[in-house]
Parts: sequence; C-alpha cells; structure tokens
Amino acid sequence: MKNEHAHMTEVAREAARIARSISTGQLELPTPCGDWVLRELINHWVLYTSHGLEHRALREDLPEELTTRDFTADADWAQQYAAQLDRAVAAWSDPAVWDGEIDLGGSASPAADIAAMLIEETALHGWDVARAVGEEFRLSDEAAAYVLGVVDSTAALYRQYDGFADEVTVPASASVFERALAHSGRDPHWTGA
Repeated sequence: MKNEHAHMTEVAREAARIARSISTGQLELPTPCGDWVLRELINHWVLYTSHGLEHRALREDLPEELTTRDFTADADWAQQYAAQLDRAVAAWSDPAVWDGEIDLGGSASPAADIAAMLIEETALHGWDVARAVGEEFRLSDEAAAYVLGVVDSTAALYRQYDGFADEVTVPASASVFERALAHSGRDPHWTGA
C-alpha cells in the first residue's frame, strides 16, 4: 500500500497542476476522448478522480447531486478540485482502507484494485485534459510504470465495455507513460489541431 499511496499522491498532485493551468476560454476545446469537449471531460475527471476516490475510501455512494453537477461552472473549480483531491488522498492514507472490498452497486471488488483503477483513471484522463490544452502530464518513471501495470491488467476488460480503444503502436523508444497511454488506446502524440 505504501508505494501505491505514493503513486496516488503524485498522480493527484499532477492532476491538480494541470487543472490550474486551464482557462475558462478553453472549456469547449476538443479532447482525445471521442466527442467530449474539455468541459465534459473535466466534469467526468473531477467527479470520479476526486469525489469518487474519497467516497470509495469511505465506502460511501456518490451523492446524486454530484453526478449531474457542472463543476466547471464555478470560477474556482480547479482550486476546489485540488482541495478535493487532497481530501481523497488523505482518505486512502490509512493502510486499513486498502484492505477488504468495496461495493460498487451490486458487485464488490478488492479495495486495492479499486484504488489502482482510480489512480489509472486520474493519470489517463489527466493526460487527456492536459493534451486538450497543449500541456504535458508528467509522472516519475515509477508512477508511470505503476500506471502501465494497471492498464495492462485492465485493458482486456475495459475494451469489452468500450472503456479503452484498440492499442496504439508506439516506437521502442516510447517512454513508460507513453506505453501506458498507447496500451489504453490513446495516441501519445494526439493534438487537437
């Protein structure tokens, strides 16, 4: 759990940095996520990677109010997101939270698997958001290798439910994080232009 929590902390910190780099005028930009414009992607990202991350740790359902909220309607949404990420990461700081299972509405999964999935989601969608505004989502090699491992362990399942596109071919020189992106069906060189 110690390394996983460190990776969660790093990914959350980078997500908060990217969020703070976004201006209101960029919210209608295209994203690597199909038909979603940046506002829609950010709302999904904020909901699941900060509120969802905390609620899973607490073994609570997401309130209905959050699932329909336009977080970007608040001028300080990025600061609110960063604060919520801090609360979420803190909720996972107790080693006991990583034990047992978390009910996902009718089916239970190991808490550590849920945490891994949410770290992956924060990083991959963090990259999507960053690319939409011409930024880079930066991770240490250790955190990137962790994300790659999670992507590789979940890719087949995610593809069954259209969560990932087909793997993208990248050169042997690709970084660890670029390989994680490619294995999730993302083109590491995507641009909105």
